[in-house]
Amino acid sequence: MIELRTPAEIDEMREAGRIVARALKAVEEAAVVGTSLKELDAVARDVIFGAGATSPFLNYHPDWAPTPFPGVICASVNDAVVHGIPNDLRIADGDLVSIDCGAILKGWAADSATSFVVGTPRQEDLDLIATTRAALDAGIAAAQVGGRLGDISAAIGRVARKAKVGNLEDHGGHGIGREMHGEPFVPNEGRARKGMELKAGLVLALEPMFIHGGSGRYTYGDDGWTLYSRSRQRAAHVEHTIALTDDGPRILTAL
Repeated sequence: MIELRTPAEIDEMREAGRIVARALKAVEEAAVVGTSLKELDAVARDVIFGAGATSPFLNYHPDWAPTPFPGVICASVNDAVVHGIPNDLRIADGDLVSIDCGAILKGWAADSATSFVVGTPRQEDLDLIATTRAALDAGIAAAQVGGRLGDISAAIGRVARKAKVGNLEDHGGHGIGREMHGEPFVPNEGRARKGMELKAGLVLALEPMFIHGGSGRYTYGDDGWTLYSRSRQRAAHVEHTIALTDDGPRILTAL
């Protein structure tokens, strides 16, 4: 069921969003060459739990996953697109790292992700990250009261096609509120002026995930969680939780 949130409820979700933003900033600052993904998870734990929040990622166990998720962040490196488990892998110079993080505060959830390069960057990685962020910005700009859900999907997909990057069209964003994942599903490709009408109070997590090259095909790793590009090309993933208002979209997971 799709639920609309009151302005007061959106304000409460904004507080959860600030915690997520602080956690992502702390993780990116701690992500230097030689740092393990498990150490980055510990950084995020300190921020989330220190703020009196809980993690919707920790012990999350959807039907398709073989085990509960063991971390408070998803840490995906290079050809890992999303859902990477924070393990003992140590970051190397030039690695492209994507971090997905969530928090629940006073019963309200927020979800966000960022991608960055550690150490010496490759220009193609910086370009991929910039393209993925541009797609997120386009999706947010299209999230206007009175529009259609397909407007958001089409805006994200348009950026991917123009840049000729792989787009995971069967993955995408989602509704968010008391639970981290809810209706509606927001694909990263779609047709403008199609789908449900966008109304004030709708809160969505938008999350483009793009792969170098033109293929969005993927496969799952042995852990049953991590999703890898089938071409083994590098990937980027960015996300914001936003609320639709009569004054335009409001980003809830910014600092």
